Amino acid sequence: MDVKAPATIPYFLQEQIRELIVDGTIRPGQPLREQELEQRFGTSRSPIREALRLLELSGLVTHIQRKGFRVTLYTETQIRHLYLLRAELEAYCIRQLADMHDLAPLVAELRSYDEAIAAAVAKRDIRACIAAAREFYLAAARYTGNTPLTSMLSKLYEQVEPLRYLLARRSIETNTLQIYTHGITQALAVRDFERAADLTRTYVVEVLPGILQAYRDAAEQAAEELAPRYGRA
Repeated sequence: MDVKAPATIPYFLQEQIRELIVDGTIRPGQPLREQELEQRFGTSRSPIREALRLLELSGLVTHIQRKGFRVTLYTETQIRHLYLLRAELEAYCIRQLADMHDLAPLVAELRSYDEAIAAAVAKRDIRACIAAAREFYLAAARYTGNTPLTSMLSKLYEQVEPLRYLLARRSIETNTLQIYTHGITQALAVRDFERAADLTRTYVVEVLPGILQAYRDAAEQAAEELAPRYGRA
């Protein structure tokens, strides 16, 4: 259903377009025609363009000279780089927690997100699952007090959100995420930082092949479906 929005709210439009990108309604590599978005949201071109520029800053959208905006299309190498960087940053974040004397508030927060992930998986609620997982890892970063690290991880998670959604949609029933979030929480409860850091890395290595395959399939399907409408890129 098309959403009507006031023409002066680009942040509202940014969030609406973002959701369409994350859930795959707008496919990897698909052009984002400003005229089509105007019609969809019932607004003028100026806030649409501002919303697209905000999405470009987050990494979800790419601007190509003389071709306009389109959903970012990753190569497999780029996906590997993003996920391996994520693994190292998360492991570094957990090691930083060793300097904190009292982890009880963090452990309690992590347990709440761990429970939220379990509930979301049981209901097959993809959005709730990836939202809780994102907050699980960001909670540890925030607890360190390292603002640059938290900001970097937050932007990285935003870039890979469509990839996480793809994987969860394909395998939410068999997803092993909670095995790792539960293990990380238990390890931090007894201040076993090396084990917690190792679990974060192991999870990324485990899911990366599935993410690559899911994205490959989605990109190929998108190319086939979009070629008659937009032509080859």
